[in-house]
Amino acid sequence: MDDAVYTVNPYAGHPQLASPLEGEVLWEYAKLARTIRRVDTLAKQSSQTPNDALLAELRSLERKMGLVLTLFKASVWSVITETEAQAEDAERDAERDA
Repeated sequence: MDDAVYTVNPYAGHPQLASPLEGEVLWEYAKLARTIRRVDTLAKQSSQTPNDALLAELRSLERKMGLVLTLFKASVWSVITETEAQAEDAERDAERDA
């Protein structure tokens, strides 16, 4: 594909789009799809077997993402339990004041 095609947003001002933001998002998706196709082509050209270094890096990234997800879930759980505890305390205070 010609790189010049991706210097001008073909979706800008398209009459069927509700907003300019939609055109920008579609353009970013088109550029991302093109980049993924290029990476796929280069990976297929480089060898028929997976790149061991790349797989090791991806496994490391996957573990880190799992850790981040676990920490996120723990944080959400903490916020939920803290909110529930505050609500119970408020109910107790309201009952005691009544």
